[in-house]
Amino acid sequence: MSGREAFVEVRRGEVVESRHRVSAALLDEQGQLLAHVGDPELVTYMRSVAKPFQALPLVAEGAAAALKLSDAELAVCSASHSGEPAHVEIVEGLLARIGCSEEDLACGPHAPFHKPSAVALRNGGREPSRVHNNCSGKHAGMLALAQALNADTRGYRRADHPVQIRIRREIAFWTEQRPETMKASIDGCGVMTYTVSISGLAGAYARLVAAADRDSDSPAGQVVRAMTNEPFYVGGSERLATDLIEVTAGRVLAKDGAEGVFCLGDRERRLGLAVKIEDGQTRAVGPAVIEFLAQAGMLSDGELKALDRHRVGVVENSVGEMVGEIRPAFKIKRSE
Repeated sequence: MSGREAFVEVRRGEVVESRHRVSAALLDEQGQLLAHVGDPELVTYMRSVAKPFQALPLVAEGAAAALKLSDAELAVCSASHSGEPAHVEIVEGLLARIGCSEEDLACGPHAPFHKPSAVALRNGGREPSRVHNNCSGKHAGMLALAQALNADTRGYRRADHPVQIRIRREIAFWTEQRPETMKASIDGCGVMTYTVSISGLAGAYARLVAAADRDSDSPAGQVVRAMTNEPFYVGGSERLATDLIEVTAGRVLAKDGAEGVFCLGDRERRLGLAVKIEDGQTRAVGPAVIEFLAQAGMLSDGELKALDRHRVGVVENSVGEMVGEIRPAFKIKRSE
């Protein structure tokens, strides 16, 4: 298949039952496109791949230092966590330290992504609360940022609030856009989200890890270090982003987002990769990401073996029988 035609195929038996179209781009920190599939200029909302950039002002404005945030706390501020007990404990502890409670969080409640945690919550007769929301760490960080900016914590999710204005400026810098021309909407957790091309996302992640490598004490260095030192708090058990960071021993910084968006930065090579599953189906994300990295030679044989369950998905029926597979079906196109 050409670089313009890239899919993850869902096979039931020997028949391709569904196809998920993939667009992805690999860039260096100078913004040079090195390889791609599909449309590298496809525009998408950032969704949760924005979280590392949303956490940067927390460091830049002095809140992280003033609060003496641990790596785990800063990582959860950059996270889409699974709502496991350790995640909830970190978020609740951070809220308490800034004099806030879960009632101050603008995100709504939802069940933990981690199924055993969701079952345990239900069996204990408890309803999910706002701290179980996968974005609760980000929201706690935004409350802390509001305090650092001497702004009212109420309404921090609105586009005209100093918190969102500051974050918008940060995102514009890394994605090389003008803040006033960025297209915005409201994310699933209630705060602002912005559009950027797939290439723009990949370039932003390449520049982020490169900046972190040049200065480990910079805001970029501190956020990247926190996320790579504490990958469990970036996602959680059996999550692709967490597994990528762990398997590569922190060489790769990874972050997932809703609607089939996934980004990563290779800290050694100073490269950024952005992947978008165009129909938003998350089941195609793992196969697309790992296959692209494999073809680009960015994972060792041992790392590929450790990540194999993400490279090929399983289709099961209601009685747990394997009846098909979810496999990548594309070849990356390298730039000349």
